Amino acid sequence: MPIVNRIAEFADDMRTWRRHLHQHPELSLDCHQTAAFVTERLREFGVDEIHEGIATSGVVAIIHGQGEGPVTGLRADMDALPMTEETGAPWASTVPGRMHACGHDGHTTMLLGAARYLAETRNFTGSVALIFQPAEETIGGGRIMVEEGIMDRFGISEVYALHTDPGADLGVIATRPGPLMAAVDDFELRLTGRGGHAAHPDQCVDPIPCALAIGQALLSVPARNLDPLKSLVVSLTTVQGGSATNVIPETVYMAGTVRSFDADVRDMAERRMREIVAGQAAAYGLTADLDYQRNYPPTVNHADQTRFAAEVARGVVTTVDEDIAPSMGAEDFSYMLEARPGAFVYLGQGVGASVHHPKFDFNDEAAPLGASYFVKLIETRQPLRG
Repeated sequence: MPIVNRIAEFADDMRTWRRHLHQHPELSLDCHQTAAFVTERLREFGVDEIHEGIATSGVVAIIHGQGEGPVTGLRADMDALPMTEETGAPWASTVPGRMHACGHDGHTTMLLGAARYLAETRNFTGSVALIFQPAEETIGGGRIMVEEGIMDRFGISEVYALHTDPGADLGVIATRPGPLMAAVDDFELRLTGRGGHAAHPDQCVDPIPCALAIGQALLSVPARNLDPLKSLVVSLTTVQGGSATNVIPETVYMAGTVRSFDADVRDMAERRMREIVAGQAAAYGLTADLDYQRNYPPTVNHADQTRFAAEVARGVVTTVDEDIAPSMGAEDFSYMLEARPGAFVYLGQGVGASVHHPKFDFNDEAAPLGASYFVKLIETRQPLRG
């Protein structure tokens, strides 16, 4: 694979960075140690500007090229997951209950590799904005960085990102124009009746039958309320109620997630959930407290930028798939794609344990490929004028 020669020369450094980051995972917005490591490397590379403390611990670095031109943003996420690692690797997490199980240590490393090369060579016009983002896994650090004005503040005209894919061979790049990942909404529901002795249900208002009816009705929404040519997932993932065989509980707690691509489908799903909960609660004589939260919007790639990203990828890897199936997973890069044109791609790292699995580990062989892809995006989009 045609990795940029200079990046291949410091691939061992990238491996060292990545394994250091893997050993020191941080959660949500609290990525201060990671950000400090990033800024230390960026200063060593000689980037022109470093802006810290965006979205609490996010960093934006600016590298100026030669002459006037646009500003292209490249984004990497930095946060880890609250999981216990089971890889057994010498560089495994040193923090109990935390691990880099989604490859964000690799994403950060790839962007650092691109930063080092771009700061050394500056074979491009305009500028590049390197966006190191916290809290992708939780509250949407991408949203917060956009709300704090990074696109206007740094004059970013387009934005690109990638994500490692342990379900694809090393070096495969895959993407698609239009919806790539789904919007994600979460719900929590508390049903309250009147508890008591299970031998005397007539003296109680039992929330469990109502919970069962609601669960069945919710799972029927995609099958009976949706155009069959559209996509919707309603998953009931938590049901908690009762603690003894001879006690009817006072309350039942339920929670789950809803995934969709289209705004009208998203609206319908929330409306039907509220109708079902209200109707069933009334039928069973209970009170219902439903908290429905709309979270990440769908990740929608822009057509022109996706074609461009695929074209660039063909110069870096041997296999490019421009028409993969959309995923019901979610990604807060969606907020950046709402703010600016751009594209999100997957980079195969070799088939292994899936992301969010305790045995997942980023493949360091993929890092020079990702860094080369980022570099070629900039040099191709903003070429020097002869």
